[in-house]
Amino acid sequence: EKYIVYRKGLNLYSWSVEPGTTIQLTNFVRGNEKKEREKQEYEKWIEIEEQALMEVLQKREDRKLLEKKRNETLKPERPEKIYLGEKRLISIKVDPELKVIAFRLARYPAAKRTIVPDYVTKSGFVETKPSRSVVGAPQTTYEFGLYLTDSDSSYILDTKQIPGIYDKPAYLREYAHAEDTFNNRYEKARNVVVNGPWFSDDGKMFVEIKALDNKDRWIMLLKPKTGKLELIDWQHDDAWIGGPGIAGWNIMAGNVGWLDNDHIWYQSEKTGYSHLYLADVHTGKKQALTSGDFEILNAVLSRDKKFFYITSNKENPFEQHFYRMPATGGEMVKITKRPGKYEVRLSPDEKYLAIRYSYSNKPWELYAMRNKPGAEMIRLTHSTTAAFDSIPWYDPEIIRFEASDGVMVPARLYLPEKEKKNGAAVLFVHGAGYLQNVHRWWSSYYREYMFHNLLMELGYTVLDIDYRGSSGYGRDWRTAIYRHMGGRDLDDYVDGAAFLVRNYGIDPDKMGIYGGSYGGFITLMAMFTRPGTFTCGAALRSVTDWAHYNHGYTSNILNTPVTDSMAFRRSSPIYYADGLRGELLMLHGMVDDNVQFQDIVRLSQRLVELGKENWELAVFPVERHGFKETSSWIREYRRILKLFDETLLK
Repeated sequence: EKYIVYRKGLNLYSWSVEPGTTIQLTNFVRGNEKKEREKQEYEKWIEIEEQALMEVLQKREDRKLLEKKRNETLKPERPEKIYLGEKRLISIKVDPELKVIAFRLARYPAAKRTIVPDYVTKSGFVETKPSRSVVGAPQTTYEFGLYLTDSDSSYILDTKQIPGIYDKPAYLREYAHAEDTFNNRYEKARNVVVNGPWFSDDGKMFVEIKALDNKDRWIMLLKPKTGKLELIDWQHDDAWIGGPGIAGWNIMAGNVGWLDNDHIWYQSEKTGYSHLYLADVHTGKKQALTSGDFEILNAVLSRDKKFFYITSNKENPFEQHFYRMPATGGEMVKITKRPGKYEVRLSPDEKYLAIRYSYSNKPWELYAMRNKPGAEMIRLTHSTTAAFDSIPWYDPEIIRFEASDGVMVPARLYLPEKEKKNGAAVLFVHGAGYLQNVHRWWSSYYREYMFHNLLMELGYTVLDIDYRGSSGYGRDWRTAIYRHMGGRDLDDYVDGAAFLVRNYGIDPDKMGIYGGSYGGFITLMAMFTRPGTFTCGAALRSVTDWAHYNHGYTSNILNTPVTDSMAFRRSSPIYYADGLRGELLMLHGMVDDNVQFQDIVRLSQRLVELGKENWELAVFPVERHGFKETSSWIREYRRILKLFDETLLK
């Protein structure tokens, strides 16, 4: 509480309470150091003669030198200049003693970007906007540096000292001409991003480092004076690093921090589930604070650092509760009690909880409660209308069915009343891939949830599956789709369809499938590669060729088209379009800047060239990836319902 540190422009400044003075802590400068051109001999001779002949020029030069000397005498002391050149300063962080300032620089490549045309505009003309690059395009690279205030000096961290930094990913062996000729090391160190640093009270610091191919994550002590790194934890995954608290496909930091001056806490998927760990920075000894076949979804330290407050699915994968646990490990005491999901914020004194809570058929509301196990939860809001409340929204049963590989797959089942049952079934595929939709809280797919209520009322049986790749079930479930999307995840839907036929009397010729985004992709793969399983499918805003999608998401799962062409070819529906047998409805927004309209246009042209007749494309001219207009949502689901009614009930 002696200084206020603030950023102005590119630089940090500190203002001291006593005696109220300001000091510039850094001196980042855009561009490169300007060097005065060395004059040639003939230029120097002419300049000297001209000043000797012209008295006015000499007087002006004298005044200029005098003004320069005065300015140099009066100018404030500034730190060493750090020229950014073509790089951008994207983060800056100072230690509590104002002795070490860490900074991260980014170099943005000149990669070709996609363009999204907009046909319905205020101007009446077609307008375009630049969008993103595609997977495998040159990516942003990063540098991490330290400026030391005591010595007024800076340096860029040498990442070549990181263990395993030259290691090649395992999948590249498949492309080697022969095993004995495969070199498992790169000549150049892999690109990384350095997050942090995190400072202890006694001046130590650590950083979290991620390889940009996302195969490795390191937690390392950093010695600021020497730039030397000391390994605390190294997590490697032949697929990709991810999971709760670990921040998988971006440069964001994982959930880490200092417990005290001797211990670092962090989350890791070492056991196959994301758990909390403690590491001694002196001995390197690591201790698992939590363990089991469940995930720590979030953890924060109490103000006095005696407890962790944890959000976890320890109870079961379908609920998320709030817990308290001693900071050095011990019993996880559950504070919340109702089935559902809790998003919790602690009051500043940690005596109360502000809670956002929901259940399967009850939307999110705000509550408050004392920070005590089983305390009464007081409802603060009522956000639904009387019309909504009057509907007896269905509470779907959560089941598990056995897949063809023996694994039990979770799903939500919507069963119509016996007298309404029509013998047809619809299987829903949630989007995003790594997302959970089989649970006991209000779904982010709430429109689809309400549509499933309607389908059930009309006699359809609905199965909503958390296929392989979904979140909430650990590392092996998450990475089961590595290098083959539309493989094991789609198998779960084929197995789910067979399960409905065996156990619920569903006619195998009355089976439909639908979903949006990743769900649209799976629908296309189902219709193209599993003929006879589904009579019809509705694919919304679908990825049709993964080589045209973004880098951050796609490269984790499929690597890049240049380095792993087999993964892209076997995972992209456009290569399998000739396999279409049932009735296919495709729906897409024309200004979708995520899964771009070009995806569905290219697939449509492929279907035209193949002479396919059993498909339709419905376009929505003003809609992006997530529709906004009520009229569009209604039109979309009317088309889907019409497809099911006309195809499955004929």
